[in-house]
Amino acid sequence: MSWKKSFQLAFIYVGTIVGAGFATGKEIVEFFSQYGFMGLIGICISGLCFIGFGVKIMLLAIELQARSFQQLNVHIFGPYFAPVINLIMFVMLVGVTSVMLSGAGSVFQEQLHLPKMAGILITIIFTLIVLLIGTRGLVWVNTLVVPVLILFSFLLAYLAFHLPDFMENVAKGFHFTWGAIIDSFAYAAFNISLATAVLVPAATEIGDKKTVKRGGVIGGLALTLILISSHVTLVQLPSLTEFQIPMAVMVNTLATSFHFLFIIVIYGEIFTSVVGNLYGLERFVKRKIPGNTLTIGMAILSVAFAISMVDYGTLLSFLYPLFGYISLVFLLLLIIR
Repeated sequence: MSWKKSFQLAFIYVGTIVGAGFATGKEIVEFFSQYGFMGLIGICISGLCFIGFGVKIMLLAIELQARSFQQLNVHIFGPYFAPVINLIMFVMLVGVTSVMLSGAGSVFQEQLHLPKMAGILITIIFTLIVLLIGTRGLVWVNTLVVPVLILFSFLLAYLAFHLPDFMENVAKGFHFTWGAIIDSFAYAAFNISLATAVLVPAATEIGDKKTVKRGGVIGGLALTLILISSHVTLVQLPSLTEFQIPMAVMVNTLATSFHFLFIIVIYGEIFTSVVGNLYGLERFVKRKIPGNTLTIGMAILSVAFAISMVDYGTLLSFLYPLFGYISLVFLLLLIIR
């Protein structure tokens, strides 16, 4: 049992889920912050799901000695339905990777005033380099970026706490709504189902159940704390649903001197998610079609590149809720199994 491996696994878990939508704040607004205080309750529900189901999936992966998410799906859904679920998850992963690339382009365009295409192409090149390095590259990138994001989200929450209407803004929307509850489960289901592409091979590679269980708990708790700190910061923003990168607006308001550093953190989180998704997709394709890692990676990123030409906000607002509701079936069947 290794604490170092537990933390590495936790960082991979966080890094895979915290992508373009999460780091920019757009995804948090879409699923939680638009509901006000009920969004905070929704975050707690999602956090429990991240811990419980994340751990369960990784323990199952070790028991089955699964090397990819499709092997796990055969166990959960059976041999007849598993191919359909695998295909749906593959499409979802490609869709999310497209959103990430579009998000990277938006960061370059809106925050750095550089061409969107430049941001997308640079991300693709660096992603292929890390993919060729393999699991070590995935661990290294997440170990570098995730702690910085956690510190940054806590710093912003601390600065937001000193705003005059902080508690009033956090307490807004203190009335029950089913939309907030459903979205909290949809958010968890969506992210957990996609994270299996990375968590399954990573857990099997570690092989020790106690190490993996501890890593899942640490990762789930870290995700919950980042969500809470980001939420209490974002609800301070008037008309928060109107912004493409609401977190960058809050950084400009609360800590202008850190703005450029935060842009690097946002980009780093987008990058870790693209790498994690491509890592899982490449493993999936390799089991079906023989080919080298670079060729498969380039083929997948070419499709994602074409989709990423659509506006980032439009892509996220349409695809993420849709994938979330589809993923609820995955979560339900996981509970039954």
